[in-house]
Amino acid sequence: MSTSQIIEYVAVIIIFLGSIMSVISAFGIIRLPDVYTRSHAATKSSTVAVLLSLTGAFIHFWVSENFISVRLILGILFVFLTAPVSGHLLTRAAYRSKVKLTENSSDDALKEVLFPEKK
Repeated sequence: MSTSQIIEYVAVIIIFLGSIMSVISAFGIIRLPDVYTRSHAATKSSTVAVLLSLTGAFIHFWVSENFISVRLILGILFVFLTAPVSGHLLTRAAYRSKVKLTENSSDDALKEVLFPEKK
């Protein structure tokens, strides 16, 4: 086996791991109890899934065709920068709209800071 074949297999494994993370993300979005934990599943695992898939595609094109795709690099950077920020802003908007936490949540330290009780 040549070095390029080994690197192509590594790219295939990275893409496969990205697809597994995508399925885990989908299960997390379906199964988790409230908007805050669903947001965590949607942003963390799906960001990793997209990053793994795009990285595997980048490695594949780089090794097999000697083509460095600027679009894939920009896609990786764009997803890496925007997905966590958008997840944070959506969760923050839900909290400020007073969306209830699940009953299993043990502590809400932010409630005292943002919504002080009127005396």
